Amino acid sequence: MQNTTSPSELMQLQPTILRFTQMLSAVLKIDAEVVDADLVRIAGTGPYSKFFGKKLNTSSRIFRYIIETNEEKVVVKSRTDPLCEGCNNKSSCREMAFLGVPIMIEERCLGVISLVAFTEDSRERIKDNVQLFSDYVKHIAQIVVSKVVERNSKNKGLDEVFTHLIENMDQGVLVLDENNRVKYGNQPALNNLNIKQDALYDHEIKIRSLSLHNNEIKSHQQHIISQGEWQKLIVGQFYNTQGQQLFLMAYHQPNSDFTIQDHGSLLSTVIGESAKMRQLKKMITRVASSPSSVLINGESGTGKEVIANAVHNLSDRSQSPFIAINCAAIPEALLESELFGYVKGAFTGASNKGKNGLIQAANKGTLFLDEIGDMPMTLQAKLLRVLEERKVMPIGSNDAVPVDIRIISATNHNFQEMIATNKFREDLYYRLNVIPFQLPPLREREGDIALLTNYFLEYHTQKIGVAYPGISAEAMRRLNVYHWPGNVRELSNLVEYLVNIVPEGDQIDIDLLPPHFEQSSEISSPEAAYNDDYSMSLEDMEKNRIEEAIHRLGNRKMVAEELGIGIATLYRKIKKYELNSHRAS
Repeated sequence: MQNTTSPSELMQLQPTILRFTQMLSAVLKIDAEVVDADLVRIAGTGPYSKFFGKKLNTSSRIFRYIIETNEEKVVVKSRTDPLCEGCNNKSSCREMAFLGVPIMIEERCLGVISLVAFTEDSRERIKDNVQLFSDYVKHIAQIVVSKVVERNSKNKGLDEVFTHLIENMDQGVLVLDENNRVKYGNQPALNNLNIKQDALYDHEIKIRSLSLHNNEIKSHQQHIISQGEWQKLIVGQFYNTQGQQLFLMAYHQPNSDFTIQDHGSLLSTVIGESAKMRQLKKMITRVASSPSSVLINGESGTGKEVIANAVHNLSDRSQSPFIAINCAAIPEALLESELFGYVKGAFTGASNKGKNGLIQAANKGTLFLDEIGDMPMTLQAKLLRVLEERKVMPIGSNDAVPVDIRIISATNHNFQEMIATNKFREDLYYRLNVIPFQLPPLREREGDIALLTNYFLEYHTQKIGVAYPGISAEAMRRLNVYHWPGNVRELSNLVEYLVNIVPEGDQIDIDLLPPHFEQSSEISSPEAAYNDDYSMSLEDMEKNRIEEAIHRLGNRKMVAEELGIGIATLYRKIKKYELNSHRAS
């Protein structure tokens, strides 16, 4: 019997055993526990991740059985097992399944390593993988034995059994020392990194999380693995351990070599490396410091406000307000007071303190007028006066207030048609269109769908707080050939939907995509899908997109959000195109 007045051989190695226990639990996704021959808890995860060094104070029949018989024990249905008979804690026991392996050295049992299921899903995992899990646990037991034998000598390399365990894992694994030099990488890791062993070992590499929350969420996240000028985007979990670091790669990795976005860059939110997007980024950096007005033209959902923000952030006004207003989303009766403000008693219902308008709120900064084409003609005249005089006249006031603002506006309308039909002032158009930006639709941004999908997967998994799922090559192919009438906004909404429904541990595959993506798989290229559209008028194209969105979503508020227009504007267009017969709530 062991001397209970001094730490057991296992307790003397407690930090090392705790590290292996945590790794075992992470790999098998089952909670684990280690006790010594005196039933003192050495290490554990989940409910057993505390009270180390304390003797178990509950009935420990299964542990005692393993220690006394020196035999492995598996219980796949607790409470009905003979060993559970007579247990004082049987009625309150949370353990649903158990797999325990003795730690043997020279025919002497030092303790027990066990896997414990607390949920029905975990119980089924143990039941369906008894032999595999048993082999893993035995490997860890052998590692612990070797550490006991060698604890008085300095171990300069990885344990042979530990290395063998990693070699036989399907997941990619990198082990680094405290100086970020790779001590070991298994073949799946080399395959994911697309490098050879001699390019990896004894070279300093960096693993940096791209997560918005860094390592606060303990699940698969995107990381940049870099070595000099070379870098690679890898999904995995990063662990700091005593003296070395362990990086477990996810089974599902991005299927393309993405251009890694620098989150520290002021242009980092402008995702895209297609020729048109590269040209647009150059234009943004070239004109950002100018005080001249910018007009962004593009289809609904292409990300016009993202571009406006980028221009502001790169300008000398970046420390001043960026004020955005959607001219189509605010009723005409309120738009004037929102923009220009009012003085006390200006109209019935006005605040007795008056109110500064958004133009004044943007003083020294940038005012972004989204859907400027929906601004009423009367307000267009007042806005023109502000641009010419650099003064704003609140409603009910006789005194103009000086303002220093830069106007960035955006639209999906054809201004030439609107000017020709007296729906937009030509003089205001030329004031706004000093620097024109043409934002391409998603279907014309070759290669950017994969980049954006990767970005939105990262963004939505972090926002929701779930593990990064990855996406199959076939699912990505279908996204690439789809025509994206809702553009980037539609892609973001789709990815958020997929992140919510994909089972944990699985990757996004074609069976999770909405039904209309099956039709898109028959299209050989995005251009082929649009041959007919190019022969249509702009109004026909707009009608078709609204009609398709109503059929697909069935909710007019969701349709308006996807198309990037106000609900009032949507109702006007439904009436204009006589789409009232289509059912939508």
